[in-house]
Amino acid sequence: MRRVTLTQYLIEQQRQYGKVSPELRLLIEVIARACKAISHTVSKGPLAGIGDAVGLDNVQGEAQKKLDVIANEVLVEANEWGGQLAAMVSEEMAEPYQIPNRYPKGEFLLLYDPLDGSSNLDVNISVGTIFSVLRCPTNCSDFDYKAFLQPGARQVAAGFAVYGSATILVLTVGNGVVGFTLDREMGSFVLTDERIVIPDDTQEFAINASNARNWHPPVKRYIDECLAGKSGPRDKDFNMRWVASMVADVYRILCRGGVFLYPKDAKHKEGRLRLMYEANPMAFIVEQAGGAATDGRQRILDLQPTALHQRVGVVLGSKNEVERVTRYHAEG
Repeated sequence: MRRVTLTQYLIEQQRQYGKVSPELRLLIEVIARACKAISHTVSKGPLAGIGDAVGLDNVQGEAQKKLDVIANEVLVEANEWGGQLAAMVSEEMAEPYQIPNRYPKGEFLLLYDPLDGSSNLDVNISVGTIFSVLRCPTNCSDFDYKAFLQPGARQVAAGFAVYGSATILVLTVGNGVVGFTLDREMGSFVLTDERIVIPDDTQEFAINASNARNWHPPVKRYIDECLAGKSGPRDKDFNMRWVASMVADVYRILCRGGVFLYPKDAKHKEGRLRLMYEANPMAFIVEQAGGAATDGRQRILDLQPTALHQRVGVVLGSKNEVERVTRYHAEG
């Protein structure tokens, strides 16, 4: 069986579909190498003290773990010198990181969550890295942070790595979704899923049930119907899954279907997840895999960002379930 590496896949995407320029290919390869380095550090677990707090909060007001800082530094150092980026921004940085003048600048913008799910590090639950790539819409030599404020529909690539029993890289360049597995002996990502497709229907949902008291009526209606099972209006039993690590929850949905909800509620009035670093890249991936993603009322990829660290409600996964939740919101 022919083993297709990440580099081979990206070159074939350019040759056959014109989807990946040489500059974009190099950028994705650099991100993948950074993910390998982060994966290696994660695998050390308590030996590296990766779950230790650093005594600081990030721009989101969340306590930073040691590996949050390490992962952010790995991605900055890997990407700043290659000449593909005009700037980059992270969930862990208050302002965009501009490429130093000593390095060439490119046409792309990189947005990322360096370590999604880091609160789970101390209990050895899968964590990951999420990234999104945009084109710089203005003169990139005269950079303005507003260049990042583009709807998610303009993404040219998005992906995430899951650091679990295996390190998996999920990627879309706007031509479907594929999955790679890190071959640690060879040091390369190898294509292991040529076409990821989310089933339209599902019997699994993922939501933080501890927030039930704060849910808005449409969300409560949907979850109550799922919990009612065969005796309820849905006439089928549902299972609930919740890892509290978005990369792990979304990867499960990509593998076998399901719906993921982190909606706006009475406590999180603007939503909990970050539009630019989590919702947009995941929505792009899910849509490319045949699923759907909304904020409860409208398509996430159509939202116009107004701030770098804007939060948003998220409902994504199997198309028919997402459409049902969205319809319940429209009905009030």
